[in-house]
Amino acid sequence: MDAYLVAVIILLLLAIGDLVVGVSNDAVNFLVSAVGSRVAPRRVILGIAAAGVFVGAVFSSGMMEVARKGIFDPSFFSFADIMVIFLAVMITDILLLDLYNSLGLPTSTTVSIIFELLGAAVVIGWLVIGRGETDATSVLELINQGKVVEIIAGIFLSVALAFSIGALVQWISRLLFTFHLDRRMRRYGALFAGIAITFIAYFMLVKGLKGSALASDELLGWVKANTTMLMALVFVVVTLAVFALQRTLGLHPLKLVVLAGTFTLAMAFAGNDLVNFVGVPITAFQSYELWKASGVDAHGFMMDQLAGQVRTPTLLLLIAGLVMTVTLWVSGKARKVTDTAVNLGRQGKGEEKFRSHALARAIVRRAQWSNRIFSHVLGRRNRILIRMRFRNHGLLVDGGPAFDLVRASVNLMVASVLIAIGTNLKLPLSTTYVSFMVAMGASLADRAWGAESAEYRVAGVLNVIGGWLLTAVGAFVASGFVALLIHYGGIWTAVVLFLVAMVFLYLSHRPGHTH
Repeated sequence: MDAYLVAVIILLLLAIGDLVVGVSNDAVNFLVSAVGSRVAPRRVILGIAAAGVFVGAVFSSGMMEVARKGIFDPSFFSFADIMVIFLAVMITDILLLDLYNSLGLPTSTTVSIIFELLGAAVVIGWLVIGRGETDATSVLELINQGKVVEIIAGIFLSVALAFSIGALVQWISRLLFTFHLDRRMRRYGALFAGIAITFIAYFMLVKGLKGSALASDELLGWVKANTTMLMALVFVVVTLAVFALQRTLGLHPLKLVVLAGTFTLAMAFAGNDLVNFVGVPITAFQSYELWKASGVDAHGFMMDQLAGQVRTPTLLLLIAGLVMTVTLWVSGKARKVTDTAVNLGRQGKGEEKFRSHALARAIVRRAQWSNRIFSHVLGRRNRILIRMRFRNHGLLVDGGPAFDLVRASVNLMVASVLIAIGTNLKLPLSTTYVSFMVAMGASLADRAWGAESAEYRVAGVLNVIGGWLLTAVGAFVASGFVALLIHYGGIWTAVVLFLVAMVFLYLSHRPGHTH
């Protein structure tokens, strides 16, 4: 067995581990609304989410995000160099994501894989230039600088845009429905459900159908040309159906919205983020096949053919979907990460996970000052009317849901719309960041952050955002360092690092482990 076949086997084993730690972190994006509102028993929520994950994985386009992103130009690297980069990326990714899972912090699996590729490629590219094996004079010539800047800009764009729009839509929704839902749901519930599910269906069309391997160009063209008609039809049918079910069977309209949104978001995340976990190993395997067929030395075989798109075999998508589905059911860390987001958006009081700090206190003071000015502009009568609409005394009790179905519906609806618009306009929005910040903006607008808890909640949000930035920096530095070790230590260094990573994962997931 040659050394590079050992490397490929290690990468395929790491892919399974990466699927486990990856979906444990990504689960927060599609579980937080359903879990926080307790729309159904947890096993029902997990069942719906698991079905969405499996469908999303199986019907994914399977296109290797690594190749599409174009973080580095593979034509500058030999097969031997590429394998070092891929090993460094996967070993780093599995440890980094598991660290975030252990801390209960959500992060972006896309940002982690991109900056790991960047870090390893920069280090190996620097060594390639130093050996005089390329005409490039600077490592920047080997890297797609525009893509890196785009991703960083996307982080800040996602945070600001999602938080603001989530807050605005939630404020308007609460003003309309208040916390006393029964009478208003009977009157407006079917209409609200129709609007929300139409937005969610639009998201499914844009994000799901566009990425599906089963959607032909003709079908995509027809859908694009008739999107308005389709959405109008969905709105009318859903509104009438919900109205009929509400009157005959007593269906709560918002429960349908939350469960449908959970399935759709789970499907979209699986379809799009799956390649973050299996893209590198599959590309490595196909690189190995190309090298074997060439008969050229590993250090002399340049990887020009990786510049194109590489499709994942359907069987591997099926296996990946099964691994992600099982993980969703059994992972305690998925629950831990989800609980962090739920607690930050909790309507009532409770034990705060994060400590306050100077920056959080400064932001809260500035927000209170802005609120006083806004209240003065509104006038006394309007202030009283708004205060009455936002009263929730005794409606959300300790031990009950963290927030109600109105907020859960807004979280899913706004996140779906923003991600769909971002996809259509090709904006660099992070789906993880959008989902989390919409939930936080809605929490603020819903007055979930009271005078006593505001500093702790703001501190928690700042910690999560800081963690996102550290994901990029940590992924870049750690992957570059691991690539350096493997480059000089060879395949057996990679084997040792793989075994160390597996030991850490075992210790982290063993029964009774708490930190």
